[in-house]
Amino acid sequence: MSQRIRHRGVVKRIEGNRVYVAVEQQSACAGCHAKGLCGGSGSERTIEVTTPHAESFAIGDMVIVALLQDSMAMSSIVWGYVAPLAVLLIVLFGTTALGANEGLAACCSIASVALYYLALYVMRGIFQRKIKFTIIKE
Repeated sequence: MSQRIRHRGVVKRIEGNRVYVAVEQQSACAGCHAKGLCGGSGSERTIEVTTPHAESFAIGDMVIVALLQDSMAMSSIVWGYVAPLAVLLIVLFGTTALGANEGLAACCSIASVALYYLALYVMRGIFQRKIKFTIIKE
């Protein structure tokens, strides 16, 4: 059985039923060779958690933020990393197979990934409804 993804953080802001938590860098990131690529290390990330108990938190509280379901983590990985790689490769090899030179094929594949991420941004409301976090006081 896998353990739910959890992050320790500090409550930075509270607005209505939303709690904004600044997530600390995980200690495992320090020794990771890919820490500069994944976006999981370095700068501070803010996670928005919707909860009916927002009034029980105060700015500066140490909390733990976790995904409600393990499947949400896999879904995030697929939509954020696997699908754009597939789009890039399909467009790259497709345009090359249609006779385009390498430069044009590379530009088309990069543009297609940019359009993919733009589409994800436009559909962010759908993902916000599907990917839910829970918050626990330490």
